[in-house]
Amino acid sequence: MRYELIVIGSGPAGRRAAIQAAKLGKSVLVVENRYRVGGVSVHTGTIPSKTLRETVLNLTGWRERGFYGRAYRVKKDIEGKDLNARLQMTLDHEIDVLEHQFTRNGVRTIEGVAQFRGPHEIAVTGPKGEVHIFEAERVLIAVGTTPYRPSSIPFNGTNILDSDDLISEPRVPRSLTVIGAGVIGIEYATIFSALDVPVTLIEPRDSFLDFVDREIIDDFVHQLRDRGMAIRLGAKVDRVEIDGQGWAISVLEDGRRIRSEMLLYAAGRIGATAPLGLENCGLEADSRGRLTVDPVTLQTSVPHIYAAGDVIGFPSLASTSMEQGRIAACHAFGAPMPPAPAYFPYGIYAVPEISTVGLSEQEVREKGIPYECGIARFRETSRGHIMGMQAGMMKLIFALEDRRLLGVHIIGESATELIHIGQAVLNLGGTIDYFVENTFNYPTLAEAYKIAALDAWNRMPRCDDHHQSALDRALPELKRLKAKAQSLAAKAA
Repeated sequence: MRYELIVIGSGPAGRRAAIQAAKLGKSVLVVENRYRVGGVSVHTGTIPSKTLRETVLNLTGWRERGFYGRAYRVKKDIEGKDLNARLQMTLDHEIDVLEHQFTRNGVRTIEGVAQFRGPHEIAVTGPKGEVHIFEAERVLIAVGTTPYRPSSIPFNGTNILDSDDLISEPRVPRSLTVIGAGVIGIEYATIFSALDVPVTLIEPRDSFLDFVDREIIDDFVHQLRDRGMAIRLGAKVDRVEIDGQGWAISVLEDGRRIRSEMLLYAAGRIGATAPLGLENCGLEADSRGRLTVDPVTLQTSVPHIYAAGDVIGFPSLASTSMEQGRIAACHAFGAPMPPAPAYFPYGIYAVPEISTVGLSEQEVREKGIPYECGIARFRETSRGHIMGMQAGMMKLIFALEDRRLLGVHIIGESATELIHIGQAVLNLGGTIDYFVENTFNYPTLAEAYKIAALDAWNRMPRCDDHHQSALDRALPELKRLKAKAQSLAAKAA
């Protein structure tokens, strides 16, 4: 059977491409090697990890500890079954929604492992060994990634795990070692730390999350160490052993030994391209199983074959993968493609959240742009005080020459939601005047935008009477916000 587009993988990139192509009137087949659609994002990645995070924050009462103390708990003894109950409900809902979207748009799906027989011919081997042959006018590879599992690590699925093992049957260990301080490692390390599990984070490099503004990372590290997490930077693991009690021993190159009941190895992922038979269609993956594409069109070196999502590498975000899938489908069938925005947000669902858009302070310096920063602490806002927030901050960076917003960096509760205000202003070319001259709902965490902007404005050179008058109008509002926060703080004391 012949299709105008065959999509291999039904994660964020695959689903968006399939639906976009179907809306253009094309015949579309989606091949998924799991028995239910959704890809890595739904089954072992984005949705499960974020659901686990939300479950932990709710059951531990994490958000209320600013008022009731670190000993506060909603549920005293939290077990694996508590974590798994909400997880299954969420996954079932996500899959149901996705299946409905495919049906409504006339996208056909088939379960099985896809393999190229030629540039336009794909064989799909079903769960019972049956083989179906399809012809494709165009193909999108969106198979995602799998955890990197070096042979030197004795994975056993019980106490030495990768991220897929961890989420498939979550449980609460007495202690946890996480090897790898990438996004996945950081998220799981902080989630289990919020459960009051002693966590040790090991990273061979001297820094982590290098794409995030360093001031935000410094604040993040301070919060993690303040709650007892051990962070071992510049520490390379020589080997992992299992002791007589079945606990994992991480032996570092400098001789240190770190013992924990459970070990999560989260040092990288590889593209899931091995079963595809790429040699039969003229493609070759790199050493990490990733494919190279044209960054504008998402075409591989074989023009009718596209690739999108995690399989093409950084940034490996569900949000960007969806957009890549849409762009690939539009280009494949000659549909108009509006230019991509200059900046998109990153969200790291750690505890606390981190989100960023635009340039970091380090990048601004490297570009030689004269700038000024403004900082707002969430505890300075009335809403932050109402919520019992003791940490969290927002950092805005503005160019001195034209006063444009250059970057927004947030750590703390609702960071991944708040970032979109800054994203809109940044991509629309807005300046500091937007934040200073507009009214924000009160009390909200979004007021931090105005506080941070005014903090920067106080140190920026005055350009003309208009800007000065705008500042004069804004200062009473800033004084009112600070007075209100101080009043609440005094009452609480």
